[in-house]
Amino acid sequence: MPFSCKLVECAPVSPYTPTPREISSMSGIKKVVLAYSGGLDTSVIVKWLQDNYHCEVVTFTADIGQGEEVEPARAKAQAMGVKDIYIEDLREEFVRDFVFPMFRANTIYEGEYLLGTSIARPLIAKRLIEIANEVGADAISHGATGKGNDQVRFELGAYALKPGIKVIAPWREWDLTSRETLMNYAKERQIPIDYAKAGKKSPYSMDANLLHISYEGGVLEDPWTECEEEMWRWSVSPETAPDQATYIDLTFANGDIVAIDGVQKSPATVLAELNRIGGANGIGRLDLVENRYVGMKSRGCYETPGGTIMLRAHRAIESITLDREVAHLKDDIMARYASLIYNGYWWSPERLLLQKLIDDSQVHVNGTVRLKLYKGNVIVVGRQSERDSLFDTRISTFEDDGGAYNQKDAEGFIKLNALRMRIAANNGRKLLK
Repeated sequence: MPFSCKLVECAPVSPYTPTPREISSMSGIKKVVLAYSGGLDTSVIVKWLQDNYHCEVVTFTADIGQGEEVEPARAKAQAMGVKDIYIEDLREEFVRDFVFPMFRANTIYEGEYLLGTSIARPLIAKRLIEIANEVGADAISHGATGKGNDQVRFELGAYALKPGIKVIAPWREWDLTSRETLMNYAKERQIPIDYAKAGKKSPYSMDANLLHISYEGGVLEDPWTECEEEMWRWSVSPETAPDQATYIDLTFANGDIVAIDGVQKSPATVLAELNRIGGANGIGRLDLVENRYVGMKSRGCYETPGGTIMLRAHRAIESITLDREVAHLKDDIMARYASLIYNGYWWSPERLLLQKLIDDSQVHVNGTVRLKLYKGNVIVVGRQSERDSLFDTRISTFEDDGGAYNQKDAEGFIKLNALRMRIAANNGRKLLK
């Protein structure tokens, strides 16, 4: 789901009326920090907060690689009387401190989703709270709807980092339930937006950052309908991808990619380059129906070319550097770890505990993986680690091993592992009818 809020077309509803307890808990708000994209929705929220809470609004706009200019948000915020305006380039922090740690765990949700939207939310929540502390704000605000996961992710993160913070979620309060009502509100209050652009409703609800771009809504709401080829923005179709394969070498240090084809790169530059290479080869498209934390099923399409390459390469380097039982233990906890991130528990004690275990496992995950990229496929063709490889050719060879492995030892190994089954069978526990 996008950083800016989603528009949900629905039947008009009566305005939300807060309970006396809610009114009491939200009274006295003098300053609020808003996650601000500069679009129609969050621009309306700026004015709505000023109108309804009579508070000072501080805007925070993050560049996490969404591919759009963020600086124009400054002029829009200034035109609405916003004095404190934060516009920050967080791409390196996003990949270094959030994406890379997640990929050390080989994280995928429900077997497919690489969590591109989910992993961006804890960073935004973190900066919202840090800014709130800097400016002495009483509350934070966001543009996530009451139907999605993002409201949970933003607010769980905020409460974990600042338990007493107040949260204003306009989509759970106001009666602006359609694009038309948002546009009317904006025109009546002379909110500075591009009305020609805002009036053209996109067929999809999209979210983009350096890890992925997602698409929801429109024809995708019918899970039987194939998505349109024109929808995809980052990748060519596998059918039209080059007929010649692309080879790349990825170098890992402590589980993170630090170089492409021998050239050292920063975390954000690594991911950006892999997005470019992967997209050119038709890699990273995904169409799935996922289970949202709030209870509903949702169909979405995702483009994650760089992340798809990273996951395949990381598992390849781990295959020669990780102990067998450590690798299997990581696989056992991955699903739990993925759910924690998807559901918004990045800042929870259990996620932090799992991260320590995962990071400790990566000390010896060093070396290089060679990949062949071809028409949507990521094919591992080589892996090496001069210092940390556990692959011993002397033992694994099918040729003469010079006595490095005594094949007679296998007989006792097999009999001991079969012992409990032989005892059960001797006791009359038949497996075949």
